[in-house]
Amino acid sequence: MKISGAVRYVGVNDHEKTIFEGLWPLPFGVSYNSYLVVGDKVALVDTVESEFGDEFIRNIRDEIGDRKVDYLIVNHMEPDHSSSMKLVRSNFPDIRIVTNAKAVPMIAGYYGITDNIMTVRDGESLDLGGCTLTFHMTPMVHWPETMMTWFNEEGTLFSGDAFGTFGAVDGDIRDSSGARLSGWLDSPEDTFSEFRNEMTRYYSNIVGKYGVPVQNAMKKLSGLPVRRICSTHGPVWETRIQEVVSLYDRLSRYEGERGVCIVYASMYGNTAEAARALEAELIRRGVPYAIHDAARENLSYAYRDAFRFDTLAVGSPTYNNEIFPPVASFMNGIVSRGLKNRKFAAFGSYTWMGGSVRQLNEKAQNLGFELLSDGLAFAQGYAPGKCDMSSLADAVLKD
Repeated sequence: MKISGAVRYVGVNDHEKTIFEGLWPLPFGVSYNSYLVVGDKVALVDTVESEFGDEFIRNIRDEIGDRKVDYLIVNHMEPDHSSSMKLVRSNFPDIRIVTNAKAVPMIAGYYGITDNIMTVRDGESLDLGGCTLTFHMTPMVHWPETMMTWFNEEGTLFSGDAFGTFGAVDGDIRDSSGARLSGWLDSPEDTFSEFRNEMTRYYSNIVGKYGVPVQNAMKKLSGLPVRRICSTHGPVWETRIQEVVSLYDRLSRYEGERGVCIVYASMYGNTAEAARALEAELIRRGVPYAIHDAARENLSYAYRDAFRFDTLAVGSPTYNNEIFPPVASFMNGIVSRGLKNRKFAAFGSYTWMGGSVRQLNEKAQNLGFELLSDGLAFAQGYAPGKCDMSSLADAVLKD
């Protein structure tokens, strides 16, 4: 698939995998993106998951025929992007691997490759003959060895996992040519509206902890006249670059939009009833929201909406004098991601002794969240007359 005269797409779509990294659901599949830059010499930018190796090599041959690939640019060493490295070497024995010093021991550790490796430093360039590639180190976006490759002549940023999304891509890989999220049933006005949720979920699940390094990378690259972003997952962005970059900027600054993410779990239905009552209040008042049962859903979606909205309302019964385990797991994930700048409200039931609401508040305070109230802890069953959730809604909406 030609992206331009010099840039060719040779990646693959995975419609079969249902769980990413053994953790995150893939209702729309996932793409593994790889690219060729064709000048007098040819560079391959990243590879694909090894199970798609035969298709990958066919894609390369379809684009360049019997020409050899001179360089393999390794922007990121996660196996979904590097595990075809040995296959590439077997097909192009003289290929030279181009990467940074932090990736070299990973290449040896993963694949036993120690020879014909060219290490580059920040700002160094590689001339392919009519195509100049410049390398920019972006550590911890989201591994220590990550870098991005800039194709000077075409204003193209090969960004690794940054600006990527979950979801296989139907049709042309370019948003400018109608790329579609595979399996998406609606017909939106533009590609970005399809991929926005999956980009937010990808960011919150995979990259969310590394907001400061993402901000550092964005500032570092801000002077580049970007006309195209080629990520390793999702569409090639050409027409929606501003929206994509703005979303990443907001997420990496932990800036939520107005709305409430309700996350709860319930043993016997009392905390669940309270959560639904809060939901009803938010609907009645026209407040954007999302609601997630941490005991029955993969937390992937709750993390997405915790990053999306500026307010968290978390409900948990007291269990062994502590937070109910599914809710505790969610909160631990929020802590590990270093989420900031949120308003917070806790609620939950207990029988003979409470504690979950207090402990939720303590975790929120440790994150620097703004407590909207002392929380609502109610004994035994939930009933509107006993525990009116409108008061919690009042606190959530006090601004």
